[in-house]
Amino acid sequence: MTHEIADRPVTIYEVAVAAGVSPSTVSRTFSRPGRVSVRTADHVRNVAAEMGYREDSIFRPIASTRHRTIGLAVADVTNPFYFGILRGAEAQANKSDYTMLLMDAQESITRERDNLDRMLPLVDGLIVASSRMSDTVLRSIAKSHPVVVLNRFVGGLPSVVPDTSHGMNQAVAHLLQLGHSNVHYLAGPDASWISGMRWLSVRAAAASMGFVAHRVGPILPTVEGGATAANQIIARRATAVICYNDLIAMGLMRELTVRGYSIPGDISVIGCDNIFSSDLVTPSLTTIAAPMGVLGDTAVKHIVAMLAGARSHWTAPITIPVKLMTRNSTGPCPKKRA
Repeated sequence: MTHEIADRPVTIYEVAVAAGVSPSTVSRTFSRPGRVSVRTADHVRNVAAEMGYREDSIFRPIASTRHRTIGLAVADVTNPFYFGILRGAEAQANKSDYTMLLMDAQESITRERDNLDRMLPLVDGLIVASSRMSDTVLRSIAKSHPVVVLNRFVGGLPSVVPDTSHGMNQAVAHLLQLGHSNVHYLAGPDASWISGMRWLSVRAAAASMGFVAHRVGPILPTVEGGATAANQIIARRATAVICYNDLIAMGLMRELTVRGYSIPGDISVIGCDNIFSSDLVTPSLTTIAAPMGVLGDTAVKHIVAMLAGARSHWTAPITIPVKLMTRNSTGPCPKKRA
């Protein structure tokens, strides 16, 4: 239903009635959005837009007292993938006289949104790593706070991602050289942008090199998640698997080994991220390495620049170079699969 009111401007009082909130909440949504929850702000803005409400200061970042604090929201703080990002961000924040505030979503969209509602009034800018929230919600937050997105691209926002296409090309080419004729991609969470991009890159690389690519999953991005995928990998008679991350790869290798399979004699496994333990497991893990510290460092630099007044429209992500680290979990394709 449209709430347009002809021949006169719509008032905040009319928006408040239509949205079921107080006039002060409508006012804060546009003038001080950091003081309104993300859900309420989204609702009020949608109703206001539907009614044709206009405000000169709409979505303008608030000029308030600085906290000298930058928030870093991660999907799962126990995942070693984020350690390098945090260290890189902290080092750059210290150089810029800022403090980092860490938030853990525990792979829950609901927890991520609720925690951000509490964090936003305490920070000057926000770095969101591997967020599971929608682009719309992230853009809404960016109306009140400078936001940088890591490991995902959101149009209009500064986004920093590993060079997924190049990394997957290296991985597939490596398997081709070892004599494999097909590859299985073990996918992470459905809501993960980077998982989707990795699958598209694997499929494109495989097609260009005469491979056949298969997708398995989604599964949890954990060691336990990797172990649960062993049944599917065995049933598909896979000889080569590229995993969404190193944790999945480690869980898969451990479970396959328990079941009597040789890595890489029977199945070659490749991970992503090159976390600190990837060269400590047995066999050591072939993985696509990205400089995580650079992601954190780059994100903080952009936040600080935006807080100083820098503005631009982002139509493509900033890509960070990656490199395939060849170790002992990949080998020649077996002539026969048991």
